[in-house]
Amino acid sequence: MKTPRMALAALVVCAALSACGGQAGDDRTGTASPSEGSPVTSSPSSDPTQPGDPTAVPPTAVPPTVPPTKRPPAGPSLPPGPGANTITGTVEAGVEPGCLLVGGYQLIGGPRDVLAVGAKVTVTGQAKPDMMTTCQQGTPFVVESARRS
Repeated sequence: MKTPRMALAALVVCAALSACGGQAGDDRTGTASPSEGSPVTSSPSSDPTQPGDPTAVPPTAVPPTVPPTKRPPAGPSLPPGPGANTITGTVEAGVEPGCLLVGGYQLIGGPRDVLAVGAKVTVTGQAKPDMMTTCQQGTPFVVESARRS
């Protein structure tokens, strides 16, 4: 959208400059003398990304807005505080093959012999809500240890 506006502005400036250069009442022949310099043939670029202007400042990028992630409701199974957290519940199968969930958390890693579908477990680890996975459900939870309860 900025490019058409900038092109239009450049055309208006060029038209104004060319109109000023050929005003009536000027007794000159239109040729520049050595002391006058050369006539302006183009307007300076207002695009700061164009080369040639060492003082140009590039436009700042605006980061895209990221919608907030859905987190499971806080409850007694995930105590607040830094470091490791503990989740207790029954292991459920996710919608994708190999994905396991406990209480709305997607289990990443851990012993698969302990973390079997239907097993009641206590899992210690850390929630990683910004981690990307292929399971498409639950908040990722990196398992540090797991035991059946």
